[in-house]
Amino acid sequence: MSPTAGLTTAQPDVVEPVTVAVIGTGAIGRDLVSKIDRSPALDCRLVAGRNPESAGLRYAESLGYATSAAGIEAVLAAARPFDVVFDATSAAAHRDHWPLLEPLGTLVIDLTPSKIGRMVAPTVTGVSAATGRNVNLISCGGQASIPVVHALAARFPVTYLEVVSTVASDVAGRATRLNLDEYVATTGHAVTAFSGVADVKAILNISPAVPPATFRTAVHARMAGADPAAVRAVAERAAEEVRSFAPGYEVTACTAAGDRVTITLQVMAHSDVLPPYAGNLDIINSAAVLVAEQYAARPERMSRTGVAS
Repeated sequence: MSPTAGLTTAQPDVVEPVTVAVIGTGAIGRDLVSKIDRSPALDCRLVAGRNPESAGLRYAESLGYATSAAGIEAVLAAARPFDVVFDATSAAAHRDHWPLLEPLGTLVIDLTPSKIGRMVAPTVTGVSAATGRNVNLISCGGQASIPVVHALAARFPVTYLEVVSTVASDVAGRATRLNLDEYVATTGHAVTAFSGVADVKAILNISPAVPPATFRTAVHARMAGADPAAVRAVAERAAEEVRSFAPGYEVTACTAAGDRVTITLQVMAHSDVLPPYAGNLDIINSAAVLVAEQYAARPERMSRTGVAS
C-alpha cells in the first residue's frame, strides 16, 4: 500500500445509510454500538455475541437493536447480507470469520490485530475501492502512533522507531489479553509499512494502577539533526488531522536531544459508555465508524464482487 498524507477526514456527507452488524459484545463492542447509534450514515441491524448475559447485548437491546447470542452464525443467517460487518472479537476468531463473510461481498471492518485485511489508518490511507473488502484497523497503539510515525518518516531521516502503549487493566478485556502476541507483531508490522523504517519495536503495557492510567502511546525515534520545534510541528499537524474523528487525541510532550526524539500521545475517550481513560477503545472504534461512514458516502460503492459499481 502507498499511504497518502494530508487526506481529509471530516465527517462525510451521507448518501444513504448502510446496514451494519457488530460481532463482539465486550467493552469495545459496546462502545462501538454507541458510536454507530450516533451516526446518521449507519443503520445497525444486528449485534451478535456469544454470552447471552453480556452487558454489550443488554446495552444494544436498550437502544432497540436486534441482538443474538449465536455470534457469527446470526450474521450468516440474516435474510440478506449486511453492507458492513464490524468484527470486534479476537484475532483468532477473525481468522475463522473472514472465510465465512468473504463470499457475502460485505465490507468487513476488523478491529482485531489479525493482519488479514488491508491495514488502514484513516488520516494516512483513507478508504477506496482499492482498499478491498477486509479492512484491518491494526491495533489501538497502531491507530495512535501511525499518523505520527508516518509524518515523521516523511519529513526526517528516521532510522529507528519504538512504539510503547499503556492501557488501563480494567479496559484490557479477555480478547486484548489473548491477542498480545498478535498485537505486538501487527503493530510493529504496521509501523514499518507506514514509515519505511525496518528497525522497529512495539510494546504494550497493561497497567494495574489506581486510579486507572489514561491511554498513552510514546513514540521513540532516532533521526539525525532533529530540531525540537520542527518535530513538534510535524507531530501537531498529524494530531490535528486525527482530532477530526477522535477529539480526545493530543500531543502531551515532545523532546529531542541529539538523535533521540520522544513524542508522547494521549487519547481521552469521548464515549457514552466508556470512562475517559479508555482512549485505546475510543480511537480504534472512532476509526472504524469513520471507515464505515466513508464507505457509506462514496458516490459509487463497491459492488458485491469487490469492483466499484
